[in-house]
Amino acid sequence: MSDTAATPKPAATILLLRPGNANLEVFMVVRHHQIDFASGALVFPGGKADPQDFDEALIPYLTGAQSNTDMRAAQVSAIREAFEECGILLARERGSSDIISGQRLAALQDAREPMNKGEIALVDFLKDEKLELACDQLTHFAHWITPPMMPKRFDTHFYLAIAPADHIAVHDGYESVDSVWIDPADAITGADSGKYTIIFPTLRNIEKLGTWSTPEAAIAAAEQPTPVPVLPWTEKREDGQYLCIPTEAGYAISEEKMPERR
Repeated sequence: MSDTAATPKPAATILLLRPGNANLEVFMVVRHHQIDFASGALVFPGGKADPQDFDEALIPYLTGAQSNTDMRAAQVSAIREAFEECGILLARERGSSDIISGQRLAALQDAREPMNKGEIALVDFLKDEKLELACDQLTHFAHWITPPMMPKRFDTHFYLAIAPADHIAVHDGYESVDSVWIDPADAITGADSGKYTIIFPTLRNIEKLGTWSTPEAAIAAAEQPTPVPVLPWTEKREDGQYLCIPTEAGYAISEEKMPERR
């Protein structure tokens, strides 16, 4: 076994929000069991960045994008993944200040699968459809890096965005096999009861999200600080191994005892 840690791959995740009956709701999907990361788990839509997400040819088709190449690519990846994986597209008609309508979005749905398969390049899609990605609708919420001891590592940026009211979110049936709009409190209860499988980073971010009752409040709070990068580590103590994260990252839990291996 090699002692050299795998290099984290750039990735992005999007937390699509909407008002709920009592609190905000977030869109989550259940990963297909054949996916090599978090298979079967309830997660936010997202995935590793494509090389095309870094393409400078995309810049004329982006609104409010970051100047830093890696951060710009993360924004592009988050919006692209939201479209491919759940059918919501944060984009505007060129020259318009409004996010595309649900009717316009419905006419674009046939592009999701070919884009996911790499048969349609994102830049060509935007050019042909006269669209611009609305990067200004994303709020940077968190930054997590997979620990060095893991065989597959990701450098993942989490973004908040309010889902347009007339956009219908639907899981793709390929990478994800089910989906739900859920109150963060219900997701936490489901994880505690065993109803849902929710991995450590997702659960921590759901807990933080649950501290706000509206999408607007969550976004306003997230706009203030720059997210502290979270690179979890393990500590061996008398009563077992603990998974730890920096307390300054602002999560309710900064350590968790790991289950014993048999």
